[in-house]
Amino acid sequence: MPKQHCAEEPGMEAEAQELPLGCGGGGGSPAAGRSPEGEERREPPQASVSNGGDEDGGRELVELKVIWNKNKYDVKFCLDSTGAELKQKIHSLTGLPPAMQKVMFKGLLPEEKTLREIKVTNGAKIMVVGSTINDVLAVNTPKEAAQQEVKAEENKKEPLCRQKQHRKVLDKGKPDDVMPSVKGVQERLPTVPLSGMYNKSGGKVRLTFKLEQDQLWIGTKERTEKLPMGSIKNVVSEPIEGHEDYHMMAFQLGPTEASYYWVYWVPTQYVDAIKDTVLGKWQYF
Repeated sequence: MPKQHCAEEPGMEAEAQELPLGCGGGGGSPAAGRSPEGEERREPPQASVSNGGDEDGGRELVELKVIWNKNKYDVKFCLDSTGAELKQKIHSLTGLPPAMQKVMFKGLLPEEKTLREIKVTNGAKIMVVGSTINDVLAVNTPKEAAQQEVKAEENKKEPLCRQKQHRKVLDKGKPDDVMPSVKGVQERLPTVPLSGMYNKSGGKVRLTFKLEQDQLWIGTKERTEKLPMGSIKNVVSEPIEGHEDYHMMAFQLGPTEASYYWVYWVPTQYVDAIKDTVLGKWQYF
């Protein structure tokens, strides 16, 4: 009689095989509500992570909010991973190559340190600034041409520090409160504003790099100009004769030299870091 019953319902065997692994029983009907033990043995679903987060694997994860180009990504990432590894993760999310990323968390993110070492906590905001390769190709050629023209013009002229317009500022001598310089060394930007320098009118000026906002603040006694770094067309500099451990530097705010904002007595160890921060490292590839 049981054999005759199975013959009348040939779909029973196929239906049982379609249950998830570990959900089958020894016998009886596989219909819903009849196998509570089978339901309890099902594997729990894996916890989902927004935008392709990593599996735990026993490692401690931290929840981050990555913000790039008005886009926000919720990411879980290993707390013991380095800044360089986080850049690779950002690349997978945005398509932005690591070399073209400026990643900020309380300043420029160090690539060699782990997120734990720089005290990243749950809910931390990671700001990313940078352009994709297509964006760079669209604007790089005209910018490179403009920079080459500027360099060609500079080569034709006498050294900047000998020109009359700069001589009147430089002849005042080195400011007493200018920051110390270290010749032959390249350093990251300090965590405090660069201060004690002169502007073109001979007034004191300070430079503050607001990396989280991607802005350069140029402060004088009268006011503070807040400039988006993307609006600065170029940065030029030249060592000061007789004081080669300091530079005179100009930020090009418009299409011509007339838009240069000059700053005098910039410590030489910060010159490359200023250019990299304002223009982006990709400008020098």
